[in-house]
Amino acid sequence: MKKRGKKSELQSKRLNAALLLLRYTLLLVFGIFLSVFYKLLFYVTVYPVFFVLAVFYDISIKASSIFVANVEIQIVNACVAGSAYYLLLILNLTTPMAAKKRAKTIIFSLLALLILNILRIILFSALYVENFTFFDITHKLVWYVMSIVFVIAIWFATVKIYKIENIPVYSDFKRLYKGKL
Repeated sequence: MKKRGKKSELQSKRLNAALLLLRYTLLLVFGIFLSVFYKLLFYVTVYPVFFVLAVFYDISIKASSIFVANVEIQIVNACVAGSAYYLLLILNLTTPMAAKKRAKTIIFSLLALLILNILRIILFSALYVENFTFFDITHKLVWYVMSIVFVIAIWFATVKIYKIENIPVYSDFKRLYKGKL
């Protein structure tokens, strides 16, 4: 009976090690193909913005620009926030958790960021078209500060909602060090 338990424990450790390797490999693959990630995010971000702004303004889209009331608004990679999505993926994939919980946390965090980002672009597009006096300073402040706050707030919300008890990267290294994989 003991022999079977040891074999099962060894299989479990091997499976955990394989899953750990898979998680970090996925991060590497996403990092290598980040430009593809940005392209996908561009369309997922710009078209909802387009449809919402079309309710209020005469609007058209050409390449990476949206023309709102004949005012060009160029959507660059920074607007799409691909690195923020990647950071959320890093936080999710470097935190030990069950696969089902991981799927839920990834969907929740990426969807939350998408919705906040779409709302941000809609708001700033409207401010720009309406010649808001403090547009430049507000845009830069949100770009440099709020984007970081968005990611941190989304991750903390994810941790609280899904009751995540492990710490990204650290928990994996701790388990490796203690031989609990």
